[in-house]
Amino acid sequence: MTTTSPYVLVLYYSRQGATEQMARLIGRGIEQAGNIEARIRTVPAVSTVCEASAPEIPDSGAVYCTEDDLRHCSGLILGSPTRFGNMAAPLKFFIDGTSALWLSGALIDKPAAVFTSTSSLHGGQESTLLSMMNPLLHHGMMLCGLPYSEAQLSTTQSGGTPYGASHLAGPNSDRKVDKDESELCIALGKRVARIALKLQA
Repeated sequence: MTTTSPYVLVLYYSRQGATEQMARLIGRGIEQAGNIEARIRTVPAVSTVCEASAPEIPDSGAVYCTEDDLRHCSGLILGSPTRFGNMAAPLKFFIDGTSALWLSGALIDKPAAVFTSTSSLHGGQESTLLSMMNPLLHHGMMLCGLPYSEAQLSTTQSGGTPYGASHLAGPNSDRKVDKDESELCIALGKRVARIALKLQA
């Protein structure tokens, strides 16, 4: 990947793996749009021990996000499991550290979207998505949801909302992303990528 290649940043935190699986599906949708790449990044967990710090490079999984990943993206798709109807602390902690990007206006007028995974169907999917939208609005980004032209929004029996892609992981977090949820993830990635390309043109 060259530094000049346009990319949509898929930035997520995942504890049990479902949000990561969704991130990869969204990345597939981004790359289906053509002429734009998916850059998938995560954030380190927050330690309860004040002296503890995560390594700069994770032992496994996706690479940690840097400020430059955000600064130079053509679009951003943010994902988190729900925590009491809100985004998870590690993602919030990372976003709280983006003041320099806010001051410079680096993300203004770039398209953005959100996605989440919950253990119960009414476990705060929509409120979590809305909580992730707040800092994106403060950064001046343009929010993209899922339009009802996506047929799966009307047929899904699990995840999927007009606010963004979602997934029902089940009480043991072992339910796989189903067909409707997968197609909505791909659709969300493709939509943000298409809009990013149009805005760059």
